[in-house]
Amino acid sequence: MRNIITISRQFGAGGGTIGRAVADRLGYYYCDKDMILRAAMESGNLSPKEVNYYDERVPREWGFGQSLFDFYNKPLDERLFAAQRDAIMKVAEKGDCVIVGRNANIILKEFDRTLHVFVSASESFRLKRMQEEMAGVPEDKVLDRIRSVDKARKKYCKYYTNTEFGNAAYYDLCVKSSTLGIEGSVDLICEVAK
Repeated sequence: MRNIITISRQFGAGGGTIGRAVADRLGYYYCDKDMILRAAMESGNLSPKEVNYYDERVPREWGFGQSLFDFYNKPLDERLFAAQRDAIMKVAEKGDCVIVGRNANIILKEFDRTLHVFVSASESFRLKRMQEEMAGVPEDKVLDRIRSVDKARKKYCKYYTNTEFGNAAYYDLCVKSSTLGIEGSVDLICEVAK
């Protein structure tokens, strides 16, 4: 049996840390944004600069004469999403993996033996975690970053999947890391995965 765990998360809630710990504990392959973006670049259709610029952005208006059916005329952000989707599918087909982010829960919704998790946390918990990672950055700037990343993820999710980021209807398990702690969240996800 091949098992797949996807983890979507609010910025600063610890979803990546939790995902890596779950993968380590279960002996699964861990796949995050960096690995997925690298695979998208390896497809040969996108440069690192293009990938970094268009990551988690919603496409601009279509220009005159662009075709929905011509991959090379699609805006780069559309091509990036397609390349990321393909990379996620390849990882999932191998199974026994934890995939963090990139709307993997929706991309893999038809796969069997999946556990789709959403990790949230209180704003104060996320602020404290991100202040540790963004040492020297003023609190108001860290808070702005948290809110802007969450807003971008919501728009990105809505545009590409026509679903609502963080809505429990699109997940099997919702975990609040500010209540359970990072380790408690890992314990719960591993227990449910078994």
